Amino acid sequence: MRIGLACPYTWDVPGGVQVHVRDLAETLIAAGHEVSVITPVDDERNLPPYAVDAGRALPVRYNGSVARLLMGPVSAARVRRWLREHDFHVLHVHEPTAPSVSLLACMLADGPIVATFHTANPRSRFLTAAQGALQPSFEKLRARIAVSEAARRTLVEHLGADAILIPNGVALDSFAGAQALPDYAGGPPTVVFLGRIDEPRKGLDVLLAAMPPLLAAVEDARLLVAGPGGAAGLRARLDPLLRPHVDLIGLVSDADKPRVFASGQVYCAPNTGQESFGIVLLEAMAAGTPVVASDIDAFRRVLDDGRAGRLFEVGDPERLAAALAEVLTDPAGAAELVRRGHAVARAYDWRTVAARIVGVYQMVSGDRPVSVAPG
Repeated sequence: MRIGLACPYTWDVPGGVQVHVRDLAETLIAAGHEVSVITPVDDERNLPPYAVDAGRALPVRYNGSVARLLMGPVSAARVRRWLREHDFHVLHVHEPTAPSVSLLACMLADGPIVATFHTANPRSRFLTAAQGALQPSFEKLRARIAVSEAARRTLVEHLGADAILIPNGVALDSFAGAQALPDYAGGPPTVVFLGRIDEPRKGLDVLLAAMPPLLAAVEDARLLVAGPGGAAGLRARLDPLLRPHVDLIGLVSDADKPRVFASGQVYCAPNTGQESFGIVLLEAMAAGTPVVASDIDAFRRVLDDGRAGRLFEVGDPERLAAALAEVLTDPAGAAELVRRGHAVARAYDWRTVAARIVGVYQMVSGDRPVSVAPG
């Protein structure tokens, strides 16, 4: 099939939707499909051969985070040209509620259109206000996919439409057999955090507050923090007694992400909410690292209600410290979490997930390919 994928967020800025679109595209290409992605990008040299530059996006507060979004006549012209040049059997837009490339593609295209919804936001004022404006584009959709029950519920509550539930995927082969970063193999017990360090909902402050009680139980424990955003400011405000136990390594490449997970004896996801799925938990489990995560709905579902990873009460540093200490001091229990984690992650392998998405494509596609809407 000839498949067009529209990504709303800047390709070369780390984000779950971008990773989802990239991995889906590469899995589809490996399966023999023709795929083109259109996306905002800061530096066109960072695009793979199958992707097209839609323009440079602007940072905007969106869903408790900062998203880089793109609208306007120049971007619309690029999307229109992309649609005309490819004669897609199906157009697959991601997060079309965001004011960006996917919404433009919905507005400009006719024919077999599929949308995937990633966001979980039970009280989105933007979606409530924009419902009327979005409706004409949404009526074009022949199928809707939600990556999680939380994302499906957001869609139902704000836009009155349901969706097929197909989860995020994980590229298992990329994480299997990962080796630790230099200086972390065979070192002291290490807790890994990966995410934006200046984004409150990622929960790093909760984890930092858990470090003193964790060190009281495991005195040589250390915390490895990987991710962009204000490392110098964080280092400056750390308690001097805590600084020797916290390593801030900044943004890591996708290639090094498996090695970050493999550098710890436990991965911690202390997020406080507004998470639709929990792909980072699956990545950690695929790398063979046991997981401790906050007890939010999305994480509880991925961790099989706590059977594939330890859950702690959201925002509670003492409970988090106790859960981390339990994993770090119980090798047999940690090994059992790794075994269960591997079993869970296998069900989310991208080859399995992509096959389900192709089934949706086949359901909606027909004799008429995607075309540019008149007007």
